[in-house]
Amino acid sequence: MTEPHDESRDEPRGPAPQGGPPLLEVTGLAKAFDGVEVLRDVEFAVQPGSVTVLIGPSGSGKTTVLRCLNALETADAGLVRIGDVSVDYSTRPGKRALSKLRAQSAMVFQAHNLFPHLTVLRNITEGPVVVQGRPQEEADAEARALLESVGLAGKAEQHPYQLSGGQQQRVGIARALALDPQLLLFDEPTSALDPELVGEVLAVMKDLAVQGRTMVVVTHEMRFAQSVSDQVLFMDGGVVVERGEPAAVLTDPREARTRTFLHRVLDPI
Repeated sequence: MTEPHDESRDEPRGPAPQGGPPLLEVTGLAKAFDGVEVLRDVEFAVQPGSVTVLIGPSGSGKTTVLRCLNALETADAGLVRIGDVSVDYSTRPGKRALSKLRAQSAMVFQAHNLFPHLTVLRNITEGPVVVQGRPQEEADAEARALLESVGLAGKAEQHPYQLSGGQQQRVGIARALALDPQLLLFDEPTSALDPELVGEVLAVMKDLAVQGRTMVVVTHEMRFAQSVSDQVLFMDGGVVVERGEPAAVLTDPREARTRTFLHRVLDPI
């Protein structure tokens, strides 16, 4: 893929295939920090090859949901199933069970989280080689192919400080893909970027959606949610207030709280 952006990417993608069991199922997810409830009975399902977008005000629990899906955070209760791997947080699962769940997904973080002392290539191959035990030569070849797919073919030997924020985030996406996860998780991947760089990251994410990657995305980018997602969940106060297809939730929401949030986001003045 060459450097983004082309106008065709602004067109909505086709719907994800339906039917069959969900790839991801979440039931009864709950979490509190220091006695403060941040997630309460969160439930949703994600079909294979689909994109689910979580929207809502800051502090509504969106990032905590992602971190519980990836077992970076241990929930107090609730069941998370990804493919044929499931964890019941109410049973206080051990490290082995949490590691097995974590291996089913990969996270793209808001702040890139690249290793500054490693080259771009080594940032991408670290997980496959060190964590998954894959041969270095094989991991290098795949990493170079992934860099080409995100428009960074000539950046393999550079270090993160030599890249723009948008380029660093695309490296973060390639790093997640290198783990070959069943599920991709994006935690506000454009919120730390200059406005001019947002489009190049969203274009890569839309390409992944078109390729049939299963994704759960926390974002405030409503155009992306409208054109790419298959379902939108609006969260507030640690609960899912409203859910549905983007055309319904984003343009004709049922709940007053959803309408208020969207008005403030889309028409802030």
